Amino acid sequence: MHYPDLIQGTLIKRYKRFLADVQLNDGSIVTAHCPNTGAMTGCAEPGWQVWLSPSTNPKRKLPFTWEVVKTNKNHWIGINTHKANAIVKEALSKQLIPELVGYNQHKAEVKFGEENSRIDFLLMAEHKPDCYVEVKSVTLLDNELGYFPDAKTIRGQKHLRELSSIASRGERAVLLFCVQHTGINSVTVAQHIDPDYAKELSLAMDKGVEVLCYGCHIDAEKIYVNQSVRFFI
Repeated sequence: MHYPDLIQGTLIKRYKRFLADVQLNDGSIVTAHCPNTGAMTGCAEPGWQVWLSPSTNPKRKLPFTWEVVKTNKNHWIGINTHKANAIVKEALSKQLIPELVGYNQHKAEVKFGEENSRIDFLLMAEHKPDCYVEVKSVTLLDNELGYFPDAKTIRGQKHLRELSSIASRGERAVLLFCVQHTGINSVTVAQHIDPDYAKELSLAMDKGVEVLCYGCHIDAEKIYVNQSVRFFI
């Protein structure tokens, strides 16, 4: 997936979850929208290089969106968690995820479950059980190990219960971690951050929920799935 022409700058600070002050290369300072509701631990250090996408919508209060950051260790991170579904959608269409090939219908944001949820992707094909895919973005890094979640997530726990129910009735249920951090080589559950999520994930896997983990190539022009990443619990 290619980004539009991004504008480079230096992060001054991220605050109030959705705001980031950035000094552009021309010296001007702008406030950009931060499309990431998580803690963003290790992803938002002042002084790091960032890239923003501009908007042509005159009604937008903030004309820029923070998309990418480059760390002091030259790791690239996709900040925009909303891009995770688009990244996976492209990977599905190009059959870059071997475990999910062979489905000729891909539907997004389909209502399902008993807790009023929406699945990110419903994959369908003749002579195959339906496959429900929930996508989560991973950016929290500690010593080359990625963790999810980076903050407590009641919504994430609900998704796991819904996936467990799907698996229990004989259909495929997949939790797909989209790793938007080039420094992460393997992923595990952040039990120290959200023990309830870790418990739900263990129960879900026992009931047949599959866990897939894929990393991305990231730079200032593009981001796309490029490798399988080890997951363990």
